[in-house]
Amino acid sequence: MLEQQPNVSSTTLFEQLWGLTNELCQKLEARFQLHPDPSVENLQQYSSLDGNMKGSLTAFSGKEIDWLVHSWLGNPEKSNFSTMRLTTWLKSHIQVPHLAFEFGTLPNGNILFYIDYIARTELLTDLAYLDRYYEPVNQTFLKLQEDSRLKVFTSKSLYIRLFQSPVSLCYTGAPTFETLELTRTLAHETLDRWLTWVDAAEPVLEDAREALAARDLALRRISAERDPGNKFAAQMFGSELTDRLVRSLWGGDRIL
Repeated sequence: MLEQQPNVSSTTLFEQLWGLTNELCQKLEARFQLHPDPSVENLQQYSSLDGNMKGSLTAFSGKEIDWLVHSWLGNPEKSNFSTMRLTTWLKSHIQVPHLAFEFGTLPNGNILFYIDYIARTELLTDLAYLDRYYEPVNQTFLKLQEDSRLKVFTSKSLYIRLFQSPVSLCYTGAPTFETLELTRTLAHETLDRWLTWVDAAEPVLEDAREALAARDLALRRISAERDPGNKFAAQMFGSELTDRLVRSLWGGDRIL
């Protein structure tokens, strides 16, 4: 799809989605103390081997946040394809799900959004956790399944489908005003709900925090390393830069 796309500009659409990503990030910055990690300082501007793809990645941590990634990849002046990410991984002092946003523009001109809460326990058996954090989104999930403006995006990767929660909102749609406004509304509702959970969360017992932190780190690393897009990134950016980008997603080179 990337090779076959026309040489067109999708600057306006990119700016709208990146603007939404920044709106969400600003809400997080207003709630949490975040410190940029020096390990990704030279990834704030990078480009592909041929110069046709560019990107930026910043990562933060803080008292309550273990690792937050805020990034984009694309070249809207030359390409319809872009992707942007805002993923927040909490520390083990509470067990509220982690928070994931991904927005993008596709070569066919459509937009993509992925909005999800990343579980920190086994949902098949921890029914209290399921009811508390996932039941509130179930009606939204079912309603979107019936929305004719959207098409469910199903990853070909078995691991990615396993990684997504039962109420994962992952769709593509035409870049209309209605679809963009729906995306914005869903994203802010998801974040606002999550912030209330963080504020109301009971602390995790001290002797359980180490195991939770280890699970979080393993999940963050595996999900970054198993991303099916990594092989395409390696073709564009080379294996060395791609490896650095993947490590930055899970904090493999973190300094703070």
